[in-house]
Amino acid sequence: MESRVAKQRTWAPTVAGILEIIEGAFSILGFLFLLIASIVVGTGSSWAGINESEFAPLAVGTVAAILAVIAVVVLAVAVLEIVGGIAALQRKNWGLALAGSIAAAIPGNILGILAIIFLAISKNEFD
Repeated sequence: MESRVAKQRTWAPTVAGILEIIEGAFSILGFLFLLIASIVVGTGSSWAGINESEFAPLAVGTVAAILAVIAVVVLAVAVLEIVGGIAALQRKNWGLALAGSIAAAIPGNILGILAIIFLAISKNEFD
């Protein structure tokens, strides 16, 4: 007969998951800001005070496209942070949770760094 020892459940993965989800929410706000900026720059509206000569040698359309690409990358990182946070809360996939916390720490954000630390000390709690 095999005896199963119950895994000790601590607060660390829960806090890491919450921190990842909070950082993911901030990243979604960043995505929305970049998306709106891309639209404003792309329209070249006079109400926005955008003048083609201000972006020389880049055209306004090029700047708008660059902002849109950056926005999509930020959205992908936000999704990874949120999915990693959910994995940490469920204690199901340590690798995914760690990937989400690394994504949260990319800009040097303290929330992501703390999430990495909490996940590292609680690796044995994951299935």
